[in-house]
Amino acid sequence: MIRIVIADDHMIVREGLKQLLANELDLVVVGEARDGHEVQRLARELEFDVLLLDMSMPGKSGMELIKQVKSEKPRSRLLVLSMHQENQYAVRAIKAGASGYLTKDSAFGQLVSAIRKVAAGGAFISADVAEQLALSAAPNAEGLPHTTLSNREFQVFQLLVSGVAVSEIADRLNLSVKTVSTHKARLMEKMGLDNQAELIRYALRHHLVEDSAGPG
Repeated sequence: MIRIVIADDHMIVREGLKQLLANELDLVVVGEARDGHEVQRLARELEFDVLLLDMSMPGKSGMELIKQVKSEKPRSRLLVLSMHQENQYAVRAIKAGASGYLTKDSAFGQLVSAIRKVAAGGAFISADVAEQLALSAAPNAEGLPHTTLSNREFQVFQLLVSGVAVSEIADRLNLSVKTVSTHKARLMEKMGLDNQAELIRYALRHHLVEDSAGPG
């Protein structure tokens, strides 16, 4: 029996997943979390085989949460189920410690296959993501400018190009406005861009922002 914890801040998503997974005889949901703090608590308290994790939740989330869970429970298997397309977060999630990455528009059958594969010790990633991982590991690899950003800088970048103000980014990430402004200055320097309009054009050109951007 594969024991699963579902982590998503939308109750309707959690309920829908539980109902669908209940039809699979070898899968059982043993816990659910609505924010990063609950994920950390359940990771400590429960025995589970796969953590099905949304990338964007209240509190600690994303790469920071993946690293935290893996540091406390190194043998845990994490499968990211996100609204964000692969080219936005998949490589970073895998490097942070996730065993697979799936978008929320995937077919249910694909999700079940991914859970079973990850639980068995395998990885579930697309050929494109595997290629990006291989290229990034190559000696003297030179990726696109946004790949040089730290996870926090990339998080700020995503919010900036989604139209979120610096003050609101500070509130969302529990940082000071000064710290966010520093991240903004550093990421623009790393990417060789001069203003936010250029950031947005870059994000659109490389499909790094949703058409109707927002957390989820």
